[in-house]
Amino acid sequence: MTRRTTKKPPMTWRRMDLHLHTPASSDYLETGVTYLDILQKAEQRGLDIIAFTDHNTVAGYRALRQEIESLELLERLERLRPEEKRRLEEYRRLLSKVLVLPGFEFTATFGFHILGIFSPAMRLRDIEHILLRLNVPPDKLDQGSSEVGATEDVLTAYRLIDEAGGIVIAAHANSTNGVAMRGFNFGGQTKIAYTQDSHLHALEVTDLEQRGRHTTAAFFNGSKPEYPRRMRCIQASDAHRLRRDLNNPKLLGVGDRVTEVQLPEVTFEALRELFLSDEFTRTRPFRVTREAFDHIQAAREEGPSIVQAFHESMSRRGGRLYAIIADVAAMANTNGGTIYVGVSANPKVAPVGVDNPEAAVQMLESEIQRMMTPPLDVTIDVQETQGKKVVRLTVPRGSDPPYAIDDNRIYVRDEAETSLAVRDEIVQLVKRGLALAPTEPEAAPQPLAALPSPVREGEAGEALTPEPVVTPPRTGVEVVASEEREGVMYHTVRDLRNGNIVQNVTRKSARRLWHYAISQHETHPVDVSQVTWHGDLGLLGTSQRAGKTRYDLVQRINGQLRVYYGVTEDGIHGEWKRVVGGGEEE
Repeated sequence: MTRRTTKKPPMTWRRMDLHLHTPASSDYLETGVTYLDILQKAEQRGLDIIAFTDHNTVAGYRALRQEIESLELLERLERLRPEEKRRLEEYRRLLSKVLVLPGFEFTATFGFHILGIFSPAMRLRDIEHILLRLNVPPDKLDQGSSEVGATEDVLTAYRLIDEAGGIVIAAHANSTNGVAMRGFNFGGQTKIAYTQDSHLHALEVTDLEQRGRHTTAAFFNGSKPEYPRRMRCIQASDAHRLRRDLNNPKLLGVGDRVTEVQLPEVTFEALRELFLSDEFTRTRPFRVTREAFDHIQAAREEGPSIVQAFHESMSRRGGRLYAIIADVAAMANTNGGTIYVGVSANPKVAPVGVDNPEAAVQMLESEIQRMMTPPLDVTIDVQETQGKKVVRLTVPRGSDPPYAIDDNRIYVRDEAETSLAVRDEIVQLVKRGLALAPTEPEAAPQPLAALPSPVREGEAGEALTPEPVVTPPRTGVEVVASEEREGVMYHTVRDLRNGNIVQNVTRKSARRLWHYAISQHETHPVDVSQVTWHGDLGLLGTSQRAGKTRYDLVQRINGQLRVYYGVTEDGIHGEWKRVVGGGEEE
């Protein structure tokens, strides 16, 4: 089954700043600022939605409501002075234009910051009750301090805020007190859990307008092996003052860093629905003087990946339509993803576009429904880039694999390529469909250290030494066993991205990356003198495939060698970064 976003109510782009502090935060940086000043500044900056997110308190939002209620009481008593009347009218005018949401910035265990944002209809005492459940001391509920002692952990905070109907955002995730822990040389499973949890709705980042493969949004786009859940990234000002500090441009004011969201109406309910959806192009950084952010061009600059594919056309001739549907099935069987039709993967080539995009959408809907089993809920819509109409297919990770085309062709996504699944992969898909393996999209792959150890060539039953302290790369292929039968070499290969082990692969039957690994393994045994060593880790060589640099890496364990072929940048971590000339792990 397919789903078309064009059937939804008309949507418009709205501007929001969901991380604003008020004088209720103890570290607010300007004196004499009123709540009316903040609303007026929000209007001046063209904001449609703001949130008061003071440190571990809702005192700022309460002060705003109490001031308005006091003025309304005086109005009912007919005791309003002219200045008070003007103030109340100004509040009413502004609140008819700007949606103000209550919230807080919670300080979790180890100092990580989490935004909880709620509906204006929610009682403030109920929001305070959440803070109490998070172990914010009662005597500190009104202090607005980021220092509140021993509180609850990050994952508990995510869950309690989400279960209360709030929006959960990891504050400044890529910087100080951020759960992404970028630049830290530790994190591991904790970092994965903190950024992939199902109760977390978005990451607030400070580099959203930057492009390239090293941005936070690119890191969490679903292509990283250990971070398979794509995360929505937004930006906000984290303003502790009314206007930017001219002496320190990093100290932003209201509306200095804004996100645009595409909504059918300006309500909390519509906003939360967006955060819960997989429609990632409905959020984008707002630019005051430059062109609007082009999601499709940004995707092309990231390039094809396990979760992203590009097709210039969808004609039946030449099998191009079939290739698109094969990508749909492969992504459903792997980790979901996005397919763009009407553009080349090369970002320097002008978009071709799609003639009659509405007809193209109808054709894709019909063909996916006809050709693919079981049914899959694919969102198909029309986007625009550089003046050209492009068709976008948003494919979820399927909950009932394996997904097949014409009942018997099962495809999987292998890095940036779609290939027919082999027997062992089909078995893994069936197990997943029967709930014998993790089915949640955000579940991290099994750690490679827990997988079977490789075996020596020609000794199919003899295990090597235990897994090394430095775990293997997270992409690429390892040939873990080889056996000759009637003059043909049969290999067991391990997919380093997900740990799947596939047996009985020959050079003739192997697909592209496997074929490369097996060919190298059979014809070019490793010469240790040709390896560039960094301790027991080494670089054997590099190559370019599908627009990406791939590394052949070697690991020495008690005098024996393990070779990892075709490792991409996404698979490089920890000590391996030194081997390929990179910096410290993100």
